[in-house]
Amino acid sequence: MMPDAPRFLITLCALVAATGCSLLPPERGEPGYAPAMPPVPPPRAGSAGSIYQAGYETRWFEDLTARRVGDLLTVVLVEKTDAKKSAATGTDRNTKIEMPNPTLFGRTPSIGGRDVFKSTVESATVFDGEADSAQSNKLNGTLTVSVVQVLPNGYLVVQGEKWIGINQGDEYIRLRGIVRPVDIQADNTVQSTQVGNAQIAYGGTGVLADTNHQGWLTRFFSTVVWPL
Repeated sequence: MMPDAPRFLITLCALVAATGCSLLPPERGEPGYAPAMPPVPPPRAGSAGSIYQAGYETRWFEDLTARRVGDLLTVVLVEKTDAKKSAATGTDRNTKIEMPNPTLFGRTPSIGGRDVFKSTVESATVFDGEADSAQSNKLNGTLTVSVVQVLPNGYLVVQGEKWIGINQGDEYIRLRGIVRPVDIQADNTVQSTQVGNAQIAYGGTGVLADTNHQGWLTRFFSTVVWPL
């Protein structure tokens, strides 16, 4: 059997290591947001004297908005959320129980004229609770993503990321979701509010981002595993 102290230290080190790993900065070029390459056309077949060859034609009058795997689409970020919640609870409970003095063998037990077994139990419970919560988020900008899949109904699965280096850190925006071709504007843009199942992430790395996070030891003592 391992002594309690070494076992506690080993457990503490494991939890600290797990907490530290959760603070690792995101990596550039995450596969989940990588662009998709368009399919390679089949090899050119030998010409039988015809000018037109399928797969190598030039479309002069086609719609240039994204609709195929590998096409690019610009998403206009217009995200804004406001949430507010309040709750108030009040309870009041009073309880009173009276037990009369019993009669034993035709007599009421008493000492000095006072009933021995007569008693009264009273209790009162009062609870008042109130809570307020408010949250507001706003994200504006643009992000060009790539079409990675065309669904059977014609909808487009898009994903992509943008990294910007600023001073001593990097800022990134990531997006993944589903776009209806009818929502794409003539300039090949779509608003982020029209992206279905949208997953949008905004964050940063570097000195400023690290300063804005708790240290690994402080984070450990703030977790649910800490008994105090």
